[in-house]
Amino acid sequence: MASKIREITITQSKGAFSIFRRQESGKEDYDFSGVLALRQLLSNEKARILHVIKTQNPSSIYDLAKKLSRSFKSVNDDIKLLERFGLVELSQEKTKNRIRHKPKLVSDHITINLKI
Repeated sequence: MASKIREITITQSKGAFSIFRRQESGKEDYDFSGVLALRQLLSNEKARILHVIKTQNPSSIYDLAKKLSRSFKSVNDDIKLLERFGLVELSQEKTKNRIRHKPKLVSDHITINLKI
């Protein structure tokens, strides 16, 4: 029996992730539960966060939230998730009487392997 190859490509363009699949394959060929879990981690808001960190180099999580026009709490929660999965690293910088956490990207490429 010949093996079937399924191709899923996840791209990021201007702060938005898109998932593409082969057009000749039917919807029944895919189990979208794994892709939905992946989409939750790599949501468009998280893609925007990665894009702003890469292009605007925010000085802190607060600065990042301002650049995104989002609340500090929601951006902080997203950053903690991205940090837990190793996509973002927080470095501590002391400014006056405060410690600032500066987000930075760990790498400029994300490779996802789906093993079945």
